[in-house]
Amino acid sequence: MTIFDRTIPLSVGYAHIDHNHGIFIDLVNQLDKANNTDFPGLFAQLYQHTEEHFESENRLMAQFGFPAETEHKGEHQRVLEEFKQFKTRIDKGLISFGRAFVKERLPQWFLLHITTMDSALASHIKAQQELQDE
Repeated sequence: MTIFDRTIPLSVGYAHIDHNHGIFIDLVNQLDKANNTDFPGLFAQLYQHTEEHFESENRLMAQFGFPAETEHKGEHQRVLEEFKQFKTRIDKGLISFGRAFVKERLPQWFLLHITTMDSALASHIKAQQELQDE
C-alpha cells in the first residue's frame, strides 16, 4: 500500500503545479517503502523538491498578483521549518521520527494544502490568463 494512491484526483488544473505535486507524491510514496539506509537520502530529495516547488509557486503568486500571497508564502515557510526539524532528527539517525512525519503529518497537510491554497492559486492564475487573452 502507498501513502498516496495516484488514482485519487489531486489536480488543481494548472499543469506546472500538478507536475510538481506528482513528483512530491512519488517521493513520499518512495519514502514509505524505503529501508532505513535509503530513507535519509530520499528525505533530503523530498525536502529539496519541496523548497523548489514552493519557490516556483511563490514566483507564480508574484507574477499573477495572487491576493492571498502573504498567507500562502507563510504556509510554505512554516512547512519548510517543520521539514528542517525532522531532517535534523533524521540526520542524527532518528529515522522513526522521519517516518512518522512522512506517514502521519505530510499527507494530511498536503491534501489540505492542495484543496485550499493551491487550488485557489490555480483558479486565480487561470482567471488572470483569461483576462490577458481577451
